[in-house]
Amino acid sequence: MKYERFEDVPVWQDSADLAVEIFELTEDPAFRHKGDIANQIQRAVLSISNNVAEGFERGTTQELITFLYFARGSAGEVRSILAVCQRIKGFAHLKSRISDLKPKAESISRQVRAWADSLQNTDIKGQRYLTEKSRVGYEQEKRAAAFMEKLKKANEEALAKRKAAKANPGIPDMRSEISDPRQ
Repeated sequence: MKYERFEDVPVWQDSADLAVEIFELTEDPAFRHKGDIANQIQRAVLSISNNVAEGFERGTTQELITFLYFARGSAGEVRSILAVCQRIKGFAHLKSRISDLKPKAESISRQVRAWADSLQNTDIKGQRYLTEKSRVGYEQEKRAAAFMEKLKKANEEALAKRKAAKANPGIPDMRSEISDPRQ
């Protein structure tokens, strides 16, 4: 599936949702007088969605991959801070909420990794490099691939019908019913 806007990308949506949950978590009074933990986790969680957005908008596949790995690193940072918070006695009453947030950060990390992996195996350089000629060529390749897939399916169906006709000799072979248009 092709996304036109970064806001439509599922991993951006998930990371924005996680940011909201982290900001709500850090409103708890336990985060006061605990150094810079609240600010650090807020910056890290915002960095996930911001890096996805920035990479998406850059216009090249290589830059998108780079920013996706920045986003993945930020997801790891969020998980790390959450793990440290779980160990701090002053956050004991938040343990359940923190435990619920860690798998969300892990899921985002996996999504980002899968997206980056899929991009590394493409020959498309990115929007910035698309010209009208390359766009037309790309669309022609897509149509040709779709046509070839359609032909393959039709061939498989015809082969299956012939095999079925041979297995059941009482069923007439459809080829014998087709007349030669040259006659």
